[in-house]
Amino acid sequence: MRFAQRLISPIDARTAAARPRDGLPARRHALAAGAAVGLLATLAAAGVAWPLAAQAQSTPATPAARESGRPAGLPDLVRIVVPFAAGGSNDQIARVVAPALAKRLETSVIVENRPGAGSVVGSDYVAKAAPDGSVLLLNSSSFLTAAATQPKTPFDPIRSFAPIAMIGEGPMLLAIASSARYQTPADLLTAARARPNAVSYGSSGIGSIAQLTTEMLAADAGATMLHVPYKGAAPALLDLVGGQIDLMISNYSSLAAQIQTGKVRPLAVTSATASPAFPNLPPLGDTVPGFGVNIWVGVFAPAGTPAALVARLNRELGEIAASPEVRALLEPDGAKPATLLPDAFADRVRRDFDRWKQIATDKQIVAQ
Repeated sequence: MRFAQRLISPIDARTAAARPRDGLPARRHALAAGAAVGLLATLAAAGVAWPLAAQAQSTPATPAARESGRPAGLPDLVRIVVPFAAGGSNDQIARVVAPALAKRLETSVIVENRPGAGSVVGSDYVAKAAPDGSVLLLNSSSFLTAAATQPKTPFDPIRSFAPIAMIGEGPMLLAIASSARYQTPADLLTAARARPNAVSYGSSGIGSIAQLTTEMLAADAGATMLHVPYKGAAPALLDLVGGQIDLMISNYSSLAAQIQTGKVRPLAVTSATASPAFPNLPPLGDTVPGFGVNIWVGVFAPAGTPAALVARLNRELGEIAASPEVRALLEPDGAKPATLLPDAFADRVRRDFDRWKQIATDKQIVAQ
């Protein structure tokens, strides 16, 4: 599930008059507060770790806030760990959330980037931190696919964390080359069922959320497709345009430029139900009943964090997620703010992980 580089904003009612021919988002740039580097193509883009002192963005509390209003049980300093390199969408969301959370909690909040091993390094750091609210993890649903496809991780994605709040979620797109003969998702899946492995798909790599989503779709549809892994979504997209592969599933931002130039045609959104951000695209759940995948981003604490503190953070983060500043970061991928209580978010995490683990086991997918 990773929210990718913000390039073009999904269309809404306010910009309906300017809708392109496919009914897809028109180009719009959203500014991310505090981000001082260019956006990455995907959240999982590899990068050299900066010294943490250089990475941290601090939002200090005022002396008056320290002396008076901070609720009992909240730490003097909260660190939001982003397990990806600076500049990606998770990082930008964290840097908008941090000052808003600092103001609400009347404490200091900083953002730390701890990239590596597909988010495992940063996630493990938080899993082993003190369960007092001083260290939080802002991560995407892709950390569940990483855990589902790696032979061993230093943490348990379910037992090592206390899910606090989902910030936002949205679908990916199933896309084909504009020259492809398929007109509907049903056309494509019918062809895949008729000739096993005759229909090929690209992904950003073995164990990626794109691979697992496509394999889940094929399994649910009773089809078998040939996987062609790439080192990132960009080279896969080039081969899609060139006709070397038949389809790929990715976030909108990764596909946007080629959609706008007419070289790539989206067939559907990966969600179970229609997406308001993409009103002209059918959900795959209509073609394959029971299928539906949304990617999300959320905040976690180490397991054992007091329930009262988790509840307070959930309430504050839920209101921050609905703010115009966060919406501006979610909209480019057709995502929207999501509000779940901690128990409901924990249930969602468990269900998602079980699905990814099942498909990874069934298809013998092991991340490399």
